[in-house]
Amino acid sequence: MFWARPQHERMAAFAQLREREHPVHFPELGLPFIKQGQGYWALTRHADVVEASRTPQVFSSEPTTTSIPDMPGYIARYLGSIINMDDPRHAKIRRIVSRAFTPRVLAKLETDIQATATRIVDDVLARGPGGDFVTDVAAKLPLTVICDMVGVPERLRPMVFDRTNTLLGIGDPEYTGGRDFTGEITRIGALYVLVRVVTAAFELNHLAMKLARRRRREPADDLMSALVSAEVDGERLTDKEIGSFFILLVVAGNETTRNAISHGLKLFTDNPEQRALLADDFDARIPGAVEEIVRMATPVIQMRRTVTRDHEMNGHRYRTGEKVLLFYNSANRDAEVFENPDVFDITRSPNPHVGFGGPGPHFCLGANLARREITVMFRELFTRVPEIRADGRPDRLYSNFINGIKHLPFTY
Repeated sequence: MFWARPQHERMAAFAQLREREHPVHFPELGLPFIKQGQGYWALTRHADVVEASRTPQVFSSEPTTTSIPDMPGYIARYLGSIINMDDPRHAKIRRIVSRAFTPRVLAKLETDIQATATRIVDDVLARGPGGDFVTDVAAKLPLTVICDMVGVPERLRPMVFDRTNTLLGIGDPEYTGGRDFTGEITRIGALYVLVRVVTAAFELNHLAMKLARRRRREPADDLMSALVSAEVDGERLTDKEIGSFFILLVVAGNETTRNAISHGLKLFTDNPEQRALLADDFDARIPGAVEEIVRMATPVIQMRRTVTRDHEMNGHRYRTGEKVLLFYNSANRDAEVFENPDVFDITRSPNPHVGFGGPGPHFCLGANLARREITVMFRELFTRVPEIRADGRPDRLYSNFINGIKHLPFTY
């Protein structure tokens, strides 16, 4: 299986795709209980990914962006959030949600982010050398921050962490099972996976509705209060819309940043000269380091779009109804844009990566929050635990959607 191959082999394959004159069309895998589609075009060049991102009227986010096949209704009802919408409704809901990510709000969060990072490093030092960097460090900061923003009680946060792992680890046996001893997916295994995924989505949706009901009774200065009180075209968001957006928030706000932080430690471990460069002038170089971590890691591998009308782009004709996949990981290694693209260089400038998505209406709403969290976490780590490093090979998530690290041994 392609996605089980080592990272360097996969990136080499994408490099070959970028050299093709036109995009390549791939068939969809046949999966039990999921309607098989007609395949998709793989957009692997930076220019194509950027242009498609800027042309949402042609490359639509409806009906879905997060799965190659169209999601069955029993899953889509939970996961159909604003990333699966086009304007004008997407723009209206995004304006509501964006209030939680303004510079003023992020400035208020700064103290909380710093306090959380300090507690995480306190725990690392108290336990002594050794552990799993993902669960002990990288996952804790974004999970705490996003749960604080939407008012998830402390006692329920382990459940949120587990269920988001299930939703994004849908192809990984550690999180969802579903494979026999040969590694193949059987019908029974596929049914087991679907039940686990739907159950995880239902439980997160149910939690969101409970939090929404509470905030209708007891408004507070948090994102859930903003969601339940907001109006779009004179109408309040429905419980379904709030539940779907809550799932998007806790999944995107947790998984992607934790993977960037995890990849970051591995990158600095493998490139000690870059770590020394950062340490020499942390404040001046950390902004560039964060962008380079995101470029190299590209936590979200790809997103899907659906062509709304016949359209020619860069010499290729796309037909109405066809699917295209925007491979951000490939675009971020495009030698036409990035000099020595496989080299980790925290001084890289310019760095027009698409690790937060391409330019356009669906650029990551939480990009600045992620940048803040990565900055604060590495400042705390490299100041107080200067010898911290990865101590073994990362255990990677088996996924064609998230470039995840499940476990990463570390020491200091």
